[in-house]
Amino acid sequence: MSDLLRAPAEIKYAEELDWLESVDDGPKPFTWRLSPKMVRLFVLGSERSDGLDREIAPKWFGDRGFVERSIVTLASDRGLLLIGDPGTGKSWLAELLSAAICRNSTLVVQGTAGTTEDHIKYSWNVSMVIAKGQSRESMIPSPIMTAMEAGAIGRFEELTRSTSDVQDALISILSEKYISVPELDNGGGDNIVFAKPGFSVIATANSRDRGVNDLSSALKRRFNFVRIPVVTNKKSEAEIVRFRTEELLRRHQIELDVPPTLLDVLLQSFADLRTSAAAAGSDDEKLESALSTAEQIGVLEDAILHSNFFGERALTAHTLASSLVGSLARREPEDLAILNKYLHGVVEPRSREEGGSWPEFLEGGRDAIATLS
Repeated sequence: MSDLLRAPAEIKYAEELDWLESVDDGPKPFTWRLSPKMVRLFVLGSERSDGLDREIAPKWFGDRGFVERSIVTLASDRGLLLIGDPGTGKSWLAELLSAAICRNSTLVVQGTAGTTEDHIKYSWNVSMVIAKGQSRESMIPSPIMTAMEAGAIGRFEELTRSTSDVQDALISILSEKYISVPELDNGGGDNIVFAKPGFSVIATANSRDRGVNDLSSALKRRFNFVRIPVVTNKKSEAEIVRFRTEELLRRHQIELDVPPTLLDVLLQSFADLRTSAAAAGSDDEKLESALSTAEQIGVLEDAILHSNFFGERALTAHTLASSLVGSLARREPEDLAILNKYLHGVVEPRSREEGGSWPEFLEGGRDAIATLS
């Protein structure tokens, strides 16, 4: 793991998955490595009532019903579509589910405007085709085809970013559970790749991309939708931010304390900005940022690394405010004006009334805005 910049979940939690598999006596659908109950336990963490000999830490923080519905969908013959705002943990949930079910979360297609049918079906090794002709050996299977042949989970990120012809090709895969290869139609019977039991597709879609490439009714019918909401509960959000921060500190081998008071300041700042965005009359009056939990983690990560490398190896409210402004001010001058209004209208009165870290946070925010203006 030390040789990997970012280890996939099945490698990162390999020891835990091995242990869960060794004690799992529940019924397993198809070729699943863990039973549905153990998959849920791996994702959400164990409770005392589970009666396990060791504690399993939660890795995704959200409603249990979302995870259970996702698992049930994958045990059926339907695809799973996780949809929600940016930064709500859709991709991370898809990775954890894939790791727990088939121990392979890397069979991924990234949806973009440049994604083609080849990316979800197959392509050809040109040099081998020239030398030996078209055959199964010269064919390059897509991650989705590889998942079909292995009876595993294939993932499709940002489905609505891909064009309609790519989405149409996915309809056939989800409906028929096979891919035809007409170039190999030589009577040998190897021109069709059938999906093995256990194959399914987890797709993600950004709800803010609505209108980019809307899903057709036919494709929607092939998926069960699970909508992942933005985390607004402060306790849950604090758990997520703390979990990710501890991972960051371990990965960079940084010994630096994150004072709970500063974490509260960060959480409250995002809550304030979300409230302001909800009350805004137009897009020009709210930040371009989605103000997601992921962006909150990014602000804290930036502040921690800056403090470690360029500060006094201690996180301060001044550095936190500077990172917040630098991360959220994407449009100039609109976002800077919104943040400046927030500092003067909300943070300044709070600094006078509550004190604590808020005065230093106010100063840091003002200094950052002055630098960027």
